[in-house]
Amino acid sequence: MGRSLYSNRQEADYLKQVNVSFLKKHGYFNYGWRSGTVTWSRQGEQTGNISIQSCIYENEKYIRFIYIQTDNYSGEKKDFDYKIPLTNTSCHFGGKRFWFKCPWYANGVYCGKRIGVLYKGGDYFACRHCYNLTYSSRKLSGASKIAGQVVSIPELEKLEKEAKTKFYAGKMTRKYKRYIKKQDKSHFQLLTMARKFGADI
Repeated sequence: MGRSLYSNRQEADYLKQVNVSFLKKHGYFNYGWRSGTVTWSRQGEQTGNISIQSCIYENEKYIRFIYIQTDNYSGEKKDFDYKIPLTNTSCHFGGKRFWFKCPWYANGVYCGKRIGVLYKGGDYFACRHCYNLTYSSRKLSGASKIAGQVVSIPELEKLEKEAKTKFYAGKMTRKYKRYIKKQDKSHFQLLTMARKFGADI
């Protein structure tokens, strides 16, 4: 899995990605073996899919990716079938959180970083560090750069819905903290853009 990486920095926002939270939500980290499909779409149109299999046992934990890729220039089809090692850590309120271990070999050196998201910046899925990815919010300018990437209303509503439990044992839960942080950022963006264009809020 050791091919040269791109010299130009790609934006992670627009790449196919697989997130541990998505896999957990759909039962791929339950004990045993499971198979399914991950599908990506943009503006209602499917842009790709891969078959995945999970193996969660005491002495063996991995996610297996299986897909076919067509070369944009030659039209040649290539088959890919490889495993992503998994590890886990204990959560503060009990239970375990799963992580990918980046499978990339760059210049013959194994990455193995513990990460929550894998990006398809080339033929394979790897971490954003190995692909030297950036984010679109870092390329903004002027008031947009100060405000950062826009937090949409649907995103806020989704986070609020997920944060069903606001406090546990007298402490704010992680999901509720995330919602509050995004809400504050949204307010900051509105104020920043309003000042830029002379609006009153």
